[in-house]
Amino acid sequence: MLRRLSWFVSLFLLCPAVWSQAGSCAGLAKVTLPHATIMLAQEVPAGAFHLSRADGAGAQQENPFPALPSFCRVVMKLTPSADSDITVELWLPEHGWNRKFLGVGNGGFAGEIDFDSLAAAISQGYAAAATDTGHQGSFNDAQWALGHPQKVIDFGYRAIHEMTVEGKTVLRNYYAAAPAYSYFESCSNGGRQALMEAQRFPADYNGILAGAPANNWTHLLTSAVYNSRILNLDPASYIPQSKLPAIDAAVLAACGAESGTQDGFVNDPPLCRFDPSVLLCRGEDTDKCLTGPQVAAMHAIYAGTHDAAGVLVFPGYSPGGELGDNGWGPWIFGPSPRESLMYQFGTRYFADMVYVDPRWNYANFTVGQGLADAVRKTGGILDADDPNLRPFARRGGKLILYHGWSDAAIPPMSTVEYYESVRSTVGAAEEDSFLRLFMVPGMQHCGLGPGPNSFGQNGRASASGADDAQHDIRLALEAWVEKGTPPETIIAAKYEGSEAARSIVLSRPLCAWPLIARYRGAGDPRDAESFACVTAGR
Repeated sequence: MLRRLSWFVSLFLLCPAVWSQAGSCAGLAKVTLPHATIMLAQEVPAGAFHLSRADGAGAQQENPFPALPSFCRVVMKLTPSADSDITVELWLPEHGWNRKFLGVGNGGFAGEIDFDSLAAAISQGYAAAATDTGHQGSFNDAQWALGHPQKVIDFGYRAIHEMTVEGKTVLRNYYAAAPAYSYFESCSNGGRQALMEAQRFPADYNGILAGAPANNWTHLLTSAVYNSRILNLDPASYIPQSKLPAIDAAVLAACGAESGTQDGFVNDPPLCRFDPSVLLCRGEDTDKCLTGPQVAAMHAIYAGTHDAAGVLVFPGYSPGGELGDNGWGPWIFGPSPRESLMYQFGTRYFADMVYVDPRWNYANFTVGQGLADAVRKTGGILDADDPNLRPFARRGGKLILYHGWSDAAIPPMSTVEYYESVRSTVGAAEEDSFLRLFMVPGMQHCGLGPGPNSFGQNGRASASGADDAQHDIRLALEAWVEKGTPPETIIAAKYEGSEAARSIVLSRPLCAWPLIARYRGAGDPRDAESFACVTAGR
């Protein structure tokens, strides 16, 4: 995200200020808030900004933001319960406020404030807020939840809502005006937070952008433990990362040309009928083949999580995107047994949130009992799967979902299923008035991957560097909210090269689901202009 800041600051300096009269930053320290204390109200001059160790910024303290506009930095502690300790950072541009409020979320189990998104936001003129959701720690650590049910509630939904309410109150005191529009954007657990806002607090935001949402939390992490057992309980079933190139090549050989081109990724995974048995070792076990137990493990991971009766409780992972820094290696296989990210998320969730027992052993887990316990104990707090979005829609709210087809963290079909559940609940006509889903071929979890993975999400550069609603998904959301223009296509790009000299090697239209992009049969197959939107599965 930092790579865009210099460009943003140049734009900020060149454009006329939309809002130039700010109140006293120091005076905000005297603002009285229910269940909240303002710990810091600091004027930050334009230029480089360095976060100190006391800011809880971790490694970011070694990488100061090189060029930010002047802003008022407010740090708040929110205590909606006796055991709450929610830190919120609110950054308010001193000049050039665009009259918009932007809330940003967290990945994983949260515990860290997204300073990068705050910096990018104020450089674009937004007043922005972010939170640690009530605890400090790494994104894959949930030990803070042991014996702290109120902190689980803060993580589940309360912290983001309180951040929004109190953030807007302080904002009004600083600018002597309310925001004209409020937006929320985040991915992964942040996508779950986004949907939680739309479902529980429909008045908080005018527009919400939810990427790869972990919204069906209990089912997702039940699936994480299920897959971890498949891969790790029997040592013969574990698949080392060294076999991923062979798996990737076999997937592409089976399904890499269904878009009408050979792009190095799977364009329409629901059509892919890849059978990992083609990799079965005919002799010695090498990195170019899979043993019988490994083939069975791959079949199960693609097929999804089933209970003892054979009922599917959560979709499997889509073929494509197995290889790469954000692929199956770190997320599903791990560098060695029981070291994958999904193993960590699944086992820590059940040990620290469901069973509240750090000694809990996943070897005794069953899907039926584990899922029932998860839903009973935490479903009402953590799941954001309510399909009735009428209250949000009828206030004029707009929601855009996106998900990479090559996501190795959250199966992409889970978002398709949520979209379809909303459509079924509110009806096709009403759904079309406030909801869009964009599935991104070849994109892994929230970004990266072999496909077109940049389209303005999470502050990433949009295609061709163009900041308009056709190339930037957040601007598309704003155009829908503010001008009534619904997005039907977004142009995504894939870049190569260094930050200083990068170039677009591929662009592709992202089509509003259930449409997908397919090659027209003529023109440059790496150019978005050569593709048309057609119904998925055809």
